Amino acid sequence: MTFEATADPSTTQGAAAGDGSTAAAGAAGEPDEAARRVYLAILAGGGRVRFADVPESDRDPVRQLVSIGLLMPNPMDACYTAVSPRSVSDRLGTELRSEATRLLVRAESLPGALDALTRAYDAMPRPPERSGGAVYIEGHVHIRHRISQLVADCRTEVLTAQPGARPADALKIAIQQDVQLLQRGCSLRTVYQPVAIADPPALAYVEEVTRRGSLIRILDEPFERLMVFDRSVAVISASDDHSTAAFITDPAAIAFIVNAFERDWCRADATDWSAVLGQSPTPSAPDRVGRLLARGLTQRAVATRLGLSERTVAAHISRLRDRYGAQTLFQLGWLMRGGRDGG
Repeated sequence: MTFEATADPSTTQGAAAGDGSTAAAGAAGEPDEAARRVYLAILAGGGRVRFADVPESDRDPVRQLVSIGLLMPNPMDACYTAVSPRSVSDRLGTELRSEATRLLVRAESLPGALDALTRAYDAMPRPPERSGGAVYIEGHVHIRHRISQLVADCRTEVLTAQPGARPADALKIAIQQDVQLLQRGCSLRTVYQPVAIADPPALAYVEEVTRRGSLIRILDEPFERLMVFDRSVAVISASDDHSTAAFITDPAAIAFIVNAFERDWCRADATDWSAVLGQSPTPSAPDRVGRLLARGLTQRAVATRLGLSERTVAAHISRLRDRYGAQTLFQLGWLMRGGRDGG
């Protein structure tokens, strides 16, 4: 930093207060490159610089240093004095820890704050249940609405069988819902017929969800449309034109439907979607989890290394077991070590 220009002292003294942008820049306590350069130049000059000696080009960095606390304005001597970064770090660290504590308390209190709304949502009127533990809903709009509620409430797993082509508009909605589902750590397995992934919108959907860990297989056989949420609610068509759907909650019926799905899943063909879609073989989140498992890391250690929750890691492990046909975690690690690169 060279102090070759002469500044108006009344202007430079305003740096003590700073402006909105400067305060925002220094709020995190990390000066940008220009501010670091100015600070180091001031230290090289003995840790003090007169207001009048600050050139026009260095006024913004000086304001930032003042807002952070690395420079202290001294109006009596009309100068800035350098402050130890150690004391600034201690002060800002305390402030950030206090803010983090406040956010944690807020996060803990959020469910209680929304409790009344949650109870109202749970008490929302729904179609009456008929005999056999099933609710029948008529009309495509009402069916989609109820399915969107089930997707939002899902916590662990969705199984779907989708015969035939899916409309582009339906796929746009499905992308939004299913991406959020996968981001929450839920698993999603789908069986399609070959015709279902022939169109560009369908391939765009496949690319989006498989990139986030969804598993999709192709079965070139006739099968019925169905969806199962958390193995507690199953949805099947109840009319030839699919304008009526049955939402089944009977445990025995759901177990029967899940077994039928698993039978189809085993017969379906696993596809290398990265090759089909022309993707580069960048490792997905499940792949990264598998590689760390292959190195001998525990589930908790993998979660820490990747910055994920243990629940999300468990969901990825479940997908990997299905992909590799592994029965145990040890077997999965062994298969991963003998796979693509194992490391």
